[in-house]
Formats: sequence, structure tokens, C-alpha cells
Amino acid sequence: MKMIRFRLLSCIACLILTASCSSPLKSYHKAILKAPFDIIIVPGIPFENGTWESNIMKERVLWSYFLYSKGIARNVIYSGNAVYSPYVEGKIMALYALALGIPREHVFSETNAEHSTENLVYAYRMAKTMGFEKIAVATDPGQTAALRSFAWDLGLPVTFIPVVQDSLKTMKVDSLLRIDPSTAFVPGFVPLPKREDILTRTLGTMGLEMKEPDQK
Repeated sequence: MKMIRFRLLSCIACLILTASCSSPLKSYHKAILKAPFDIIIVPGIPFENGTWESNIMKERVLWSYFLYSKGIARNVIYSGNAVYSPYVEGKIMALYALALGIPREHVFSETNAEHSTENLVYAYRMAKTMGFEKIAVATDPGQTAALRSFAWDLGLPVTFIPVVQDSLKTMKVDSLLRIDPSTAFVPGFVPLPKREDILTRTLGTMGLEMKEPDQK
């Protein structure tokens, strides 16, 4: 019953965010009242064509850099396994964060998650294990809407800080920023659709088939 509510609330939240372009800004201002956060969680997304130009990954990493540079976040966990491309998402995003200038001691990678719900749960557990208390999730508004209700169902005390596009536009960053992705490459990679059928993947996205990291 909780997961049915999760899906319904996710759809409603997405509609609300779509209808009101000011919602991310309002959520941002509400969230930063609790700042600084010990750590923020940034969910992964596939690394395609060896570049982040015009990519959601770019948006999420730049947003984490913005939050770090403003002192809103002290550390960052980038979460994601190699799911649809042969690059571990958490490692790729961390490489971009380092290239942008976030110090290595403040950058962490969670590399087991294969669904957004796992991004949230696995990275939250990792943050708690490392001793961090004030935890936030920083991602685009659509994913924020979906994960917020999931976190609420699980009782996870996390704050959500959705991307504010106007803030990103103020940042002067080389759009062609380059990294060496070889350290995040997985030899013999098999994409998720060839490992799981559509029903299993859907249940995973809903958080109903969440695997423990050591069971992968």
C-alpha cells in the first residue's frame, strides 16, 4: 500500500512541479534554511558518448558544485553503478566534480545503485556509516518529486534541494570540460535490460525489488 501511495504521490508531485516553475526555487530557499549540510547525495545517470555536454549529468554535477561552492554542502556522494552504459555513474560524476574543483577529500562515490530509489537508500546508508548526520539530496526537479515521496514513505530524514536553472546560468564553466573516463569503465559490461526483464526493472524503480549491495 505504501508503494502504491509512492507512485501516486510521485505523479502528483511531478504535475505540481511542471505547473509551477517557481516550485524548485521555493524548495531551494526552504532547504537552505537548514544549511550547511554535512553531505549531499547526487543520483547518477548514464554517461553517453564520452561527454556531458547538454546532458542531465552535467546539470546534476554543476548543481552539486554550486551547492559546495556556496557552502551549502560540505561533501558530496555521487551514486550509481554502470547501468545502461559501461561506465560507473558514481565514478564518472566524481571525476567531473574533481575537475570542477571540489577537493578530493570531499568527494565520494556510491557504486552499487541501479535505480533512483537505490541511489537514495544506498547513498544514505553510506553517508550514515561515514558519520554524516545532516543529509540532503540534490537533483533535478522531476527526480526530486519522485524521490521525495519515496523518502517520506521510508521515513528517511533527508532534505531535497532541486536544481534551480537560473542559478546554474550564473556559473561560468567550460561546457567541454574533459575527464579521463577509463577508470570508471567496466570491461565485459552487460546493460541492465539484458540482465533484468521489464517487470523486474519497473519494480526496482519503484523500490520493490531493492537488492542489497553485496548481492549484486
